[in-house]
Amino acid sequence: MHISTTRPVKEDEIVSKKNYKMAFALMSSLFFIWGAIVSLNDILIPHLKSLFNMNYTETMLIQFCYFGAYFTMAVPASMIIGKIGYKNGIVLGLSTVSIGCLIFLPAAYLISYGIFLFGLFVMATGNVFLQVVGNPYVSILGAPETASSRLNLAQGINSLATTVAPLIGAYLILGNFNSNAAHAASVQGPYIGLALAAFLLAITFAFIKLPSISGHSSKGEKTKGSVLRYRQLRLGVIALTLYVGAEVSIGSFIVSYLGEPYIAGLSAQAAAKYIPFYWGGLMIGRFVGSAILQKVQAQKVLVWASVAAFTLLALTIITKGTFSMWTMLLVGLFNSIMWSNIFALSIDGLGSMTIKASGILVMAPVGGAILPLLQGVLADIGIIGLKYSYLLPLFCYLFIMYYGIDGYKNKRILQ
Repeated sequence: MHISTTRPVKEDEIVSKKNYKMAFALMSSLFFIWGAIVSLNDILIPHLKSLFNMNYTETMLIQFCYFGAYFTMAVPASMIIGKIGYKNGIVLGLSTVSIGCLIFLPAAYLISYGIFLFGLFVMATGNVFLQVVGNPYVSILGAPETASSRLNLAQGINSLATTVAPLIGAYLILGNFNSNAAHAASVQGPYIGLALAAFLLAITFAFIKLPSISGHSSKGEKTKGSVLRYRQLRLGVIALTLYVGAEVSIGSFIVSYLGEPYIAGLSAQAAAKYIPFYWGGLMIGRFVGSAILQKVQAQKVLVWASVAAFTLLALTIITKGTFSMWTMLLVGLFNSIMWSNIFALSIDGLGSMTIKASGILVMAPVGGAILPLLQGVLADIGIIGLKYSYLLPLFCYLFIMYYGIDGYKNKRILQ
């Protein structure tokens, strides 16, 4: 057993491990908050489509506005966090989320689509700060070889929120209303609750101390050169953009797809109850993936997951009825590990440039702005329709497959 050669564990190492566990638990709460907000967008889409009598393209401005914030605000957020530090960045992000949620109060009172979109943009801006900090911080909060595992576990907490929030949202937001005022006002309760939760978390983070991570810059450390010199990061940004676009596109159209007579013919409220099956698949996959990734390399898991997602979505397109419904919903199970694995592979070995890389990677959710809007345009074209518009996310999984096979390799720096 070689007990005599084992190095004694120092007391400060035990304390450090305990601090890491505490920090991980607190960081997981951030993943829960932004997961709840993202999944509630899937409830807002049919709700506002009905309230304002819009087509698919107009309705997808919800996702365009929300995920567009990731593209416009990610780099500024990473620069601000580089100056104020991890903890202050979290407090600022949570406060911004809370303000964005409260903007829904005047939006509902005035029944203004523009104000709803502005509130979503502000919420997304807050989430950008949380993700710029959250993803790299969790990935480096322990041994490098288990970074993907930790990210999957945290993303599992995120998926718990995306599973529960639509159930609550469907009950509180969707339904039959006697007037437009009542229809619009139904969003106020859930978003007031989110505003309070984000505000209380902001106060908590303001008064706690997070452990510093050696070898990674969190405040004031300057790094030289462009982080995009790293091939695995450049291709990782593309892979993440396509992944988020595919995931959000599929989730955004669930209610509409299940309402089609050739699929299930469900009402909006009944169809919304199936959204948790999609996001619940992500939750299960992330918890299971966290265990699998302790023993299997991240790139191998990514390849098999992308193959499965491609196959299921292809079956969704070529079949009808409940079989088509369930193959689409099952895609969520294999989407589960993609974000964390691509993210971890993209920042692997970047050291003090990790925050810079994170700021760029957090721009990747712009795919959630562009692809659902493009799929909405396709769905509005008569000869394509909603069913064949799923060809767009289908091809996203081909590039993700390539990234897992080869794209993550070759970390040589371009001169």
